[in-house]
Amino acid sequence: MTRRSADAAVIVVGAGLVGLAAARAIGERLGTGDIVVVDKEDGPARHQSGRNSGVAHSGLYYAPGSAKADLAVRGRAALEQYCSERSIPYRTCGKVVVASDAAQLPALAELERRGAANGVRVERLDSERLRRIEPHVRAVGALHVLDTGVVDYPGVARSLVGEVCVAGGELRVGLELTQAAVRGDGLDVAFADGTRLRTSVLVNCAGLQSDRVAARCGAEPSVHIVPFRGDYTDVTGSSAELVRALVYPVPDPRWPFLGVHLTRSIEGHVHAGPTAVLALGREAYDRSVDRTDALALLRNRALWRLGLRYWRTGLAELRRARSPERVAEDLQRLVPELDAADLRPAAPGIRAQAVSADGRLIDDFAFAVSPRCVHVLNAPSPAATAALAIGQVIAGRVDTIPRRTGR
Repeated sequence: MTRRSADAAVIVVGAGLVGLAAARAIGERLGTGDIVVVDKEDGPARHQSGRNSGVAHSGLYYAPGSAKADLAVRGRAALEQYCSERSIPYRTCGKVVVASDAAQLPALAELERRGAANGVRVERLDSERLRRIEPHVRAVGALHVLDTGVVDYPGVARSLVGEVCVAGGELRVGLELTQAAVRGDGLDVAFADGTRLRTSVLVNCAGLQSDRVAARCGAEPSVHIVPFRGDYTDVTGSSAELVRALVYPVPDPRWPFLGVHLTRSIEGHVHAGPTAVLALGREAYDRSVDRTDALALLRNRALWRLGLRYWRTGLAELRRARSPERVAEDLQRLVPELDAADLRPAAPGIRAQAVSADGRLIDDFAFAVSPRCVHVLNAPSPAATAALAIGQVIAGRVDTIPRRTGR
């Protein structure tokens, strides 16, 4: 039975940072507050937006000219200004990226080149300057990335919800989209609880469920979402005093993850992580197996091709994730004095990573359109950093879709 029916100029599916930033930007661009943000959870930022390292990335890592490079740089600046104007905790602390052995120096040089090309403030450090910034870090080479910061992302999400609602919009939680179909000059949108809405435009920012939402909207997404679990570790006791800000390893260039790193959060706590291993459930934070998700993964040819392409790297990550001792060893390569006894398991996250049909990890942000819909199909890190800029991109695409007459 249909519980209720209503109209909205725009429906945004997903109340993470990207969805909320999109709702705000769409309202500003179209001059309307008639926007409904829906989420199947009981509140905003319940998944990737609230389960990450809390870092505002500079744009160092990304290929010059890519959407990630452009939107990370613009988004971080916008995020810093947004937080400053609203008294949301944000601290520009900088970070060091360190090469632990000579074999990593060419990759470190490539990061320096990319950072300079992307307009990021980055400096090469000798051992003396590294000791002044992070006295307990040891490396054969290092970069200092000045613009990197830490931020209260859940606080940003709450602020965006408030702004969308003050402008006349609405956040509706507990609504899981089951179908969206074009009818005349709009979309009829149905939800699992019987709610039905009608809209001119639907924006899919569903993160871990984005490919499924796209399919339910009648689209044929060219990518599949594969969930990667990231385990975090709290660094306690005297070991926490060994880290001033952010300490990152040189990442494996074959893998779109940054490696296990050390972060002093906006609250002042130190944590390490995340690892990156295949999850048998898109929301299986407790390491359980979601039967539907697991079967879908097993039947997914793209995943098998991915496994053939990256099996060595994946196996190494799996060993690391299953071994606290291995995580401790990785951290001690960065900070030799760190005591493994000071490490405690912390709340994990799960990253939505898009994979192409031929088994390639999609490295850049990915957007798609279908009739009266805009889909965000790949928005992993640095999407939280870039959310305000991504929202502007989405708003521009929404502005090209004709609105329903008579509204």
